[in-house]
Amino acid sequence: MSELRVAEGTAIVLVDDRLDEALPAAALPLLREAAEVFADAGLSAAAKAALGVPEAPEDLVARAAGTPVVLITGEIGPDAETLRAAGALVVGAPAPDGVELLDAVTVMDRLRSPGGCPWDAEQDHDSLRQYLVEEAYELLDAIAEKDRAALREELGDVLLQVLFHARVAAEDPDDPFGIDAVAAGLVSKLVSRHPHVFADDTTVLDTETQHARWEELKQQEKQRESIVDGVALGQPAVALAAKITQRAARAGIPLEAMPSGTDTGSALFALTARGKLDGTDPEDALRSVSLEFAARIRAAERRARETGRAELTASDWNELLSGSDA
Repeated sequence: MSELRVAEGTAIVLVDDRLDEALPAAALPLLREAAEVFADAGLSAAAKAALGVPEAPEDLVARAAGTPVVLITGEIGPDAETLRAAGALVVGAPAPDGVELLDAVTVMDRLRSPGGCPWDAEQDHDSLRQYLVEEAYELLDAIAEKDRAALREELGDVLLQVLFHARVAAEDPDDPFGIDAVAAGLVSKLVSRHPHVFADDTTVLDTETQHARWEELKQQEKQRESIVDGVALGQPAVALAAKITQRAARAGIPLEAMPSGTDTGSALFALTARGKLDGTDPEDALRSVSLEFAARIRAAERRARETGRAELTASDWNELLSGSDA
């Protein structure tokens, strides 16, 4: 039996249902020249209706042996595999970056909709706040530990919080908005605040002038009355002090005009301010020291167990911590 060969011009056109089965540009000449064009049975009913071509017949492969045939499909199934093995051209377009986000939005919508997950359906912005904070800190841990697998997972968990809040917002009866409005707002902000990239602004020369320009544009956009408007007051205290210091310094407020009393809060603010103005991120610096100390405690406890000590005195702790090696 001779090997099957399809007619020249026979092709398989791959489409993606996440992109509404949009046809690749490279497929258009093939579609114009083909004697027959068919839709694979696995395509959605909407896609078949939009294409306006008949469903692939049972004798599709036999037809392709004598005349150019184009099969539009979402995947390489049995017929498509036979056509490909017989010499059919496979045409598709690489999925654009971000296409998996469409699946994420679809899954979130399913979870939140009737027939989905009861727990997801009960949540609102307030009930989700704790998870947003927790996931953000877990992401910080993954970054600090340089754990690539954990980083990928935690970025996904933070993304889930964004999708979840946007889905909840879409149900608001008075002021609904969804993930597309969120994304559109982000794009608009990024473009407007980077005129040196998307326009002809030549005032940005380096990172420092970019920071200053960003704050200037933000001030203009939001019509803020104070340099501290927009500072997230719910962030950790050290980060909050550092942020206020940054805003104050850019406005020309000198270090000596900032809090510097002897009480604990003022002393902490002064130390944070000096660190920030010296180019140190105080939040990261304190976190690093805290994590290092936690590791030293673990090492000291390990040494205590190895030497059979259970109840540790202050003297024991001094000895173990001074000699601990994390």
